Amino acid sequence: MTTCPVMVGNPVNKQDAEEKGLFRDYDGQRYWLCCPGCGPTFDSDPAKYAANMA
Repeated sequence: MTTCPVMVGNPVNKQDAEEKGLFRDYDGQRYWLCCPGCGPTFDSDPAKYAANMA
């Protein structure tokens, strides 16, 4: 389990997200997303959302 970098605090099951393609790779790290709508949001400013997971 992890949390979504876009909707901070939303739990994400990594395996489910992988199967659904709900992830992004940025700067050598993988970020799992809680829903399809978070993909374009993450893509709009990946550095900002990646920082939410630091």
